[in-house]
Amino acid sequence: MHVVVVGGGIVGLASAHALATRDVEVTVCEQGSLGNGSTERSVGGIRSQFSTPVNVALSRASVEVWERFENEFGVDIAYRRPGYLFLAREESTAAGFEEQVAMQRGQGVESELLTPEEARERCPELHAGRYRAATYCPTDGFADPHLALQGYADACREAGVEVRTKTAVTDVRLADGAAVGVETDGGRVDADFVVNAAGPWAARVGAMAGLDLPVSPRRRQVLVTDPDPPVPESVPLTVDLDSGVYFRPEREGSALVGGHLEDSDDEQDPGAYTKSMDLDWATTAVERAAETAGYFGPDTELKRGWAGLYAVTPDHHPVVEESLPGFVNAVGFSGHGFQHAPATGRLVAELVCDGAISLVDPVPLSSDRFDRGEGVVERNVA
Repeated sequence: MHVVVVGGGIVGLASAHALATRDVEVTVCEQGSLGNGSTERSVGGIRSQFSTPVNVALSRASVEVWERFENEFGVDIAYRRPGYLFLAREESTAAGFEEQVAMQRGQGVESELLTPEEARERCPELHAGRYRAATYCPTDGFADPHLALQGYADACREAGVEVRTKTAVTDVRLADGAAVGVETDGGRVDADFVVNAAGPWAARVGAMAGLDLPVSPRRRQVLVTDPDPPVPESVPLTVDLDSGVYFRPEREGSALVGGHLEDSDDEQDPGAYTKSMDLDWATTAVERAAETAGYFGPDTELKRGWAGLYAVTPDHHPVVEESLPGFVNAVGFSGHGFQHAPATGRLVAELVCDGAISLVDPVPLSSDRFDRGEGVVERNVA
């Protein structure tokens, strides 16, 4: 069996590796360099505090891999686990926390519901008086996406995967309604399955197969700051769900600040969007971070920043399915593709080799949920 994976980011390589470990011949086609889409611009968050069972299940299956990644892949991905701290200003946001924590703990997640004062014990400079409730999980954290991508790329090559960079897929070949390969700018590649793992380009690749995928590229920004006082490395990645801002510690007191803070959220051209940070956005980001915690204020130094793309679906869950015979989608992770890549690779391998998903409930990941109107929206999105 031969599978072509379209996309050389973390999801594509994790899928290729999972397939190769099941003795499948795999070719990865990446139009640029590996990881040059969303992966290289990710902040590397890895968490289990989601508001829906399927996202928690994807996290749990992925964390098992991230925990043993260095031993299995031979690469130290700088996996740190100071936790995630979610904050609610609004009563409507706080109202969902107790149910979410109960659901998470039911799946084995060590999350807990905190009062604002208890949250300040985790984040000492937190302006606790602004908040109604918080949740915290000590096993959440973040890793280096570049190192993780390197680990997967090396493991793919060792497993016999053919990785073709600078090879753009220009069409998906169909015969009798089934995918039978792709056309690239370097020639035709025949295959028994085509896997769409194209991240922000996913809808375009899907259209090549005649599919209308509800996946939209949306721009998100990140800023590196020097706060005063410095953010200790023990402080969790802290998310104000109602203001949209988040921050996390970097090395030597620096901090990353990010979040979707604009009123508009226009669809982007993944080949032509602005990859540099907007200064107005950076100013707003620091102001909102200052409302959250005393680490930030007028003396915070802005060091550098960048923008990347989330591949967003209407309910912030991915589409992972065999959408037509021989054509598998692993798309629309809405900012969670890096952390859920290990589990996604297993799902792709199950679809190709077993014909169905067994690792998690497949229903919330099927594209027909949008037609049925049954999608449950993931609320814990930063």
